[in-house]
Amino acid sequence: MKTTRYFDEQVLRKRPYIQAVWIAPILANPVRRLAQPDGRVRVWGAVVDPRDGQTPILRAVTLADGETVHNAFFDRDFEGRNR
Repeated sequence: MKTTRYFDEQVLRKRPYIQAVWIAPILANPVRRLAQPDGRVRVWGAVVDPRDGQTPILRAVTLADGETVHNAFFDRDFEGRNR
């Protein structure tokens, strides 16, 4: 999985509870995928959080190529898997 320097140096440092290995399966089979006006791509997927066993939705943002991860975070406002 390709990542940006920002992701490696900032995102993983600020959000140590996010594991980079969770992102590749989401990119391969997202629950939802949406292109942003700036060309970046948002993808959502469910992951099992080992801290509490819950299954939150993780949003990853890639560059326009759709495979270089730039950002990732738990999306508490995701409105369901039907969108």
